[in-house]
Amino acid sequence: MDSLIKLDDKIQKRIARNATRKGATVMRKAAVARAKSFDDPKTPERIWKNIVVQEATRSSKRVGGVYMRVGVRGGAKKYANTSANRRKGRTGKTYKTLGDKGNPGGDTWYWRFIEFGTSKVGARSFLRKAMAENGQKVFNTIAIEMEKGVAKVVEEVKIK
Repeated sequence: MDSLIKLDDKIQKRIARNATRKGATVMRKAAVARAKSFDDPKTPERIWKNIVVQEATRSSKRVGGVYMRVGVRGGAKKYANTSANRRKGRTGKTYKTLGDKGNPGGDTWYWRFIEFGTSKVGARSFLRKAMAENGQKVFNTIAIEMEKGVAKVVEEVKIK
């Protein structure tokens, strides 16, 4: 990893982003497989189609690295940092949304009830269990992809 430190910051970040995305994709695939196992074929909604990987750019800037999230489309939204929301004390708090029918899997706003359970129904966790079962595989994938990325950049530099 000494080679990574010697590279330009932009190249370091690109390698880290690509490797982290590949690692997060491993977790996404595991979560999709778990979500498919309890999907109800009688309904048009498909939670597994709405599971996505996305970079959290604000969090990435805050931690000074790369921050990827694996989640379900149609989740909670945060109140914007506007003067009206600041006056009402809502800034940074979340509000519920009923999702969006335009998502690939339909309107799956209820996914958190399945993931975390309710007072009446127990949790059938698919995201948390996917991470617990595949955590080491995710980290190994990130490490391998980082090595490949550094080797590729070093090889390009040698050629020039």
